[in-house]
Amino acid sequence: MALTDDQAPAQKQRPKPSLRRLGLSGKLLLLTIPLVMIAGLLIYVPAIANFRMNRLNDRLAAANTAALVLDAAPSGLVPDSLARQILTSIGARAVAIKLGQQRRLLASADLPAAIDHDVDMRTMTVWSAIVDAFEIMLEHGDQTIRVVGAAPGQAQFIEVVIDEKPLRQAMYRFSRNVLVVALLIAGLTAGLVYLALHYLFVRPMRRLTASLVGFHENPESAARIIVPSQRGDEIGVAERELSDMQRDLVSMLHQKSRLAALGLAVSKINHDLRNLLASSQLLSDQLASVPDPRVQRFAPKLLRSLERAIAFCQSTLSYGRAQEAAPDRRVIMVEPAVAEVRESAGLATDVSITWISAIERGLTIDADPDQLFRVLLNLVRNATQALESRTASDGGAQQIRITGRREGTVAIIEVSDTGPGVPAKAREHLFEAFQTSGRPGGSGLGLAIAAELIRAHGGHIHLVEGTIGATFRISIPDRPVELLSVRSERARA
Repeated sequence: MALTDDQAPAQKQRPKPSLRRLGLSGKLLLLTIPLVMIAGLLIYVPAIANFRMNRLNDRLAAANTAALVLDAAPSGLVPDSLARQILTSIGARAVAIKLGQQRRLLASADLPAAIDHDVDMRTMTVWSAIVDAFEIMLEHGDQTIRVVGAAPGQAQFIEVVIDEKPLRQAMYRFSRNVLVVALLIAGLTAGLVYLALHYLFVRPMRRLTASLVGFHENPESAARIIVPSQRGDEIGVAERELSDMQRDLVSMLHQKSRLAALGLAVSKINHDLRNLLASSQLLSDQLASVPDPRVQRFAPKLLRSLERAIAFCQSTLSYGRAQEAAPDRRVIMVEPAVAEVRESAGLATDVSITWISAIERGLTIDADPDQLFRVLLNLVRNATQALESRTASDGGAQQIRITGRREGTVAIIEVSDTGPGVPAKAREHLFEAFQTSGRPGGSGLGLAIAAELIRAHGGHIHLVEGTIGATFRISIPDRPVELLSVRSERARA
């Protein structure tokens, strides 16, 4: 049964080789070779021009020597065979000099009918030397060149006629030698540059890349964190920054995993705890009907605590995420809330810890009463635990002090103790989850929860510096009130 185009299985195409898929070492090698060749070409251009000029100057120097010999002999006494031998030895066809207004041909052999090129070494420029050199190399045949240069003695200049072909062949040999040397230098330089760059840059970059790939495969493993080297350059900085980033990510992922596990556990516990608290509430309702005065005194507080616990469990299950519900703010009295916190913390009957409440008379605060209760209870319990951690030899009074005042539209509550204070190491992450628990069994969530609840009110909580023990200050501003609504309420009243 034939498959249609839509039904045909998609075949995985093999990636085509390209320069983009080459490693950094291969790219460096491919880049180094042409750059070295370009540098060799830039050196070769003036070198070939200089080689031609040197060869022509050598011919002129040899011609000057021959001119001295020929000019010293009496006229007509130099045999033609000797003149030919002299011209052959210097690689020339003719030698002539100019004295005053007279040009004198000292020797000649097989002069051509016409001269193809004239080269005046006295007025030669760099550009013309380069152009003439490449013109000679691109020509064919056996042309002749007349070379004019300075002459010793009283002569104005000397002329020598030479063949172009031997010069061209010498230039070809020079070019071939330069090409071979350039290739050797390019290969050697490319190899050395490759090894140097591979050792200094490619290997560290591969190490960084391998660390990134390995860390991506298992980002929660501390064994995948790169160990930075002692290099002081940019690669060393990159290694150290990568190591710090990986450590932060591992710590963050461990914290997230712990939070996820804790959230799942809390959800399971709350599900069953809510049912248990509901049963306890039914028993408490029956307990409220007991005529005992002491029972009648504590029963409403017990019912209120159970209702608050059930509501908190219900809100946790309803939201199902690690964030608090929006505060249900209202204006409440601070003194009753502080008294309830004292009784819930068990400090009303604890004579070992002195409780001091310095709340302004009639102080009110615009806050969610349940959330404010949780914040103050966390702070008071932390203060109690700090006082209990003190040894008998520490001495001094054990006090917990709560003060409250108003500064304009901001209500300020301070909770302080005379304990050992907050360690300097813990202050950097004081309000972060799982960072500040210093006692066995502690979760490190109390201050984090308190900070989150206060921020939800638009307020701020911080540790006051320079106090005995630890002092936490809570600042909660009042909500802005619309003027029209206030006027309407007053009018209705």
